Amino acid sequence: MEKLKINNSGSLQLPAEIYRPLGNQPLSVISASSAHLLLGRPDLDGPVLISGVLEAGAITDLLSYFNMFRKTGILTIELEGGLKSLYFQQGEIVFATSSFSSEDLGEVLFSLGKIEQDTLRELRSLVNENTSLGKLLVERGIVAPRDLWLAARSQVEHIIYALFSANSGGFYFQSLPIEQEQILRLSMSTQNIIMEGLRRLDEKSLFMRKIISLDYFPLETGKDVADLTQAEARLMNATQAGQQTARDLFRKIGLREFDGMRTLFSLIEKRLVRMEETPTTEIEGLLGKILAAYNSLFKVIYSQVLKASPQFPQEMAQSLRDLPQPYSFVLRDVELQTDGTLDGYRIVENLVGLEEGDKEKLLADSLCEVAFTATMALRRDLDAEQARPLIARVLEITTKVRGMIGREE
Repeated sequence: MEKLKINNSGSLQLPAEIYRPLGNQPLSVISASSAHLLLGRPDLDGPVLISGVLEAGAITDLLSYFNMFRKTGILTIELEGGLKSLYFQQGEIVFATSSFSSEDLGEVLFSLGKIEQDTLRELRSLVNENTSLGKLLVERGIVAPRDLWLAARSQVEHIIYALFSANSGGFYFQSLPIEQEQILRLSMSTQNIIMEGLRRLDEKSLFMRKIISLDYFPLETGKDVADLTQAEARLMNATQAGQQTARDLFRKIGLREFDGMRTLFSLIEKRLVRMEETPTTEIEGLLGKILAAYNSLFKVIYSQVLKASPQFPQEMAQSLRDLPQPYSFVLRDVELQTDGTLDGYRIVENLVGLEEGDKEKLLADSLCEVAFTATMALRRDLDAEQARPLIARVLEITTKVRGMIGREE
């Protein structure tokens, strides 16, 4: 914090980041001593009774204080990137708001699998001072009233629990009555919320040692499954393909983040699931063999050409989008992965509905077309000695795949 000094005329020069949010509003002295000066805006609805610096672990003491002395009012906490407000009535937390986009009601509903992002964006454009997002969701039958209420309660609890990991910021408390529409009945008392928040903080640290990242991909290990809870069984069923991140899986089966972490951790501890940094690309059967053969080729070509041509990934991505029919049908929405391979599961999904023999032939032709495009980059960006063995590898893989599908051309 920058040191400030009062000059001989009693003036105090404030840094821009402090005075800009205050604007031209009048200030009055709330309290002062030889060690501090507290200024506040007299035009606020309720007087500021307490303010201070939020340090690591301080949220527990703050909530305990307001609960013990049965305070009624709003505790506003300013953090890096946004602010949160907790509403107290006779010492109990009855509501909470947040300016963080991840804690918006719509995002909570999305994380629970109750709404898609496209629908959410459309409805947000219709929100105004007279029409809330919740009202639109219920009126259009997208979310049932009970689901909306449960999501709102989940949102408030998430806003509160996330504060337990905050280690810097500022806060102030205003004493003022809480209006009835701002009251939401929570499932726990403030004291129980404090104990739950501390427990979650400790457990989350333990969980993440095994989970590593919610952007990693859970994949079943193949170990025999027995004695699973309902949540564990649902998550196990969803991890079989190894193609979705932990975060996406929680949404798919409607688990809140912390509950999902606890369930996933349990499965990892039982050695039923392991975490992978990238999605698995193993596909069974002849389709899998074709994909594996060409992906091994693409991986080698990618690593070699990338050294000479940094724009190669962008060129290949564009070539995938520009493929003619029927190859564009097979490779629609397929993106180049970070190692140069193609997402096999996405390709297999594109082939659904075709006859088995047609699938293999169309896949082989499509990947051959991609390999041909990569060959042109080899000739352009590498010298002859470097390109020659890679081009020979392309011919070898193409011949091998044609043999797999019984096409000796």
